[in-house]
Amino acid sequence: MTRTVTEMDDTPAAEVMRALTLELGDEIFAIEATSVREIQDIVPVTEVPNAQAFVSGLINVRGRVVPLADLRVKFGMERRAPNADTRIVVFEITLENEPVIVGILADRVHTVTDIALSMVEQPPNVGMRWRPEFVRGIAKHDEKFIIIPNLGAIFSSTLTQPKELETEVRN
Repeated sequence: MTRTVTEMDDTPAAEVMRALTLELGDEIFAIEATSVREIQDIVPVTEVPNAQAFVSGLINVRGRVVPLADLRVKFGMERRAPNADTRIVVFEITLENEPVIVGILADRVHTVTDIALSMVEQPPNVGMRWRPEFVRGIAKHDEKFIIIPNLGAIFSSTLTQPKELETEVRN
């Protein structure tokens, strides 16, 4: 079951990013809604031997083999077992000039909302626990901070980064 709520405001379309907000741990993330294909309940995952921790399994999305990524690994967060709120967000991204369909785990999917681009700031140079190239910006929306990940950089680094260099937090 998928529920989303659309919030609208009077900001012109060129000055907003329509975003799907989702939760990882105690953090709220936003990805561009135009790239989202669908949101699924948890499905069986086929583990890939010797794969990177970030993209360690494959799922079947309407007969298509899709890699399943865990953003928690890239952001150095503790992994959690899926629960009733866990969802898979399937979206399209361009890597090496080719469209690629991928899935990411989300602890909870919140809403589709408009984020005013004027409210998006560069991540601070001090105090960030994440690699700066993995964060496009941070926005303040409804009195909460929303992290806008740079999915292109995150997934491109997976193509070039040896498995041994990937940071993983284990329970």
